Amino acid sequence: MLSETSKRQTGGAHRARREARAGNGFRVVGAVLVLLMLSSSVPSALYVLYQQKWGLSSGAVTVVFAVYAVTVLAGLLGFGSLSDTLGRRPVLGAGLVLAIVSMLLFAGAQGLGWLLAARAVQGLAVGLATGAMGAALLELAPPARPALGAQVNSAGPTVGIGLGGLGAGLLVQYAPAPTALSYLLLVGAFALALAGVVRMPESAPGAGGGMRIVPHRIRVPAGVRGRFAVLVLTIVAVWSVGGFYLSLGPHLALSLLESTDYLVGGATVALLAGAATAAQLLLGRVAPLRTALLGLALMVAGLGLVLLALSLRSPAVFLGATAVLGSGWGAAFLGSFRALSALAEPAHRGELTAAVYVFAYLAMSVPAVLAGLLTNIHGLHRTSVGFMAAVAGVCLVALVATLRLAARVRREEAAG
Repeated sequence: MLSETSKRQTGGAHRARREARAGNGFRVVGAVLVLLMLSSSVPSALYVLYQQKWGLSSGAVTVVFAVYAVTVLAGLLGFGSLSDTLGRRPVLGAGLVLAIVSMLLFAGAQGLGWLLAARAVQGLAVGLATGAMGAALLELAPPARPALGAQVNSAGPTVGIGLGGLGAGLLVQYAPAPTALSYLLLVGAFALALAGVVRMPESAPGAGGGMRIVPHRIRVPAGVRGRFAVLVLTIVAVWSVGGFYLSLGPHLALSLLESTDYLVGGATVALLAGAATAAQLLLGRVAPLRTALLGLALMVAGLGLVLLALSLRSPAVFLGATAVLGSGWGAAFLGSFRALSALAEPAHRGELTAAVYVFAYLAMSVPAVLAGLLTNIHGLHRTSVGFMAAVAGVCLVALVATLRLAARVRREEAAG
């Protein structure tokens, strides 16, 4: 009897240690997610400074931003499933090494070419790590709170983007070496995160199967293409706004406020992302289509307020509009992504998710580049008016189409 009791105690102790290690690993991966997203938004607070220092045009700034979006997509589609066979830890470790390299390139940047190279390496780091982070958060989530992994996956990016914009703005305005200090601090943070990843438990069920790179297939099942087309309109609207704010938003805020305080630019990005995070946390239990509809309505309202702010040249209205727009951004993305994820069978969900990412990153990069090029011709104010009006039109079309889709789903559920 004593022997059996001893075995149970030993087994309980081992289980407790495994759960403790998993809990530490979960926190490490969550920190890596926030840090990577934080680092991706830091350059947004410095774009105005780069323009002044090196005489860059708005078009050049948006090309730098677009390089990041394109290389994230390339890394995600090319290496997104690598951690399933190689393991979460080595893939996360490789992503963090690339992130450190990109931060060093940013810190030593001497011109446009350096920025493009730094953004490309950064995009590959994020694309490589994204799949491993998402899976590890689900696998290492506390048994008592299994939904926590999905919540961190959803809120982590907007938290990181908000902190990055605000933190970089503060450092640029009030600390020395404005184009280097933020990146050097992130080198230290990534090095600490890398040490944590080395110590975390491996959670991939098939880890150790060797290095097999299987690019993500991009496919939308024929039976759901109509619904996909409706929902992806929301994705396009959401990430068009995100791309604009992350590339030209700080410049627009400084222009409206007639300010030279670089904190203003970073705070604008932080306000958008912070409102998005709050909306996602508040609406996490609401039905996906209802969440998407509410988000689209808030986006239309927010874009209308942005147009009013541009017409009045009112900084106060612009900041209020950004908060409303951010809450709509977060809700619309959360609702549409959840609804899209449910369209395919589990065996094909990865293929459909890859298609969603293609639209998301193209929407983040292509409109932003066009806006930057048009800014060189028509100026920032007129281009911003045209951009916001066009996105508002997309939101209205998406809102009407999603209302019709929701009504059709209700009829199908009632009939079935």
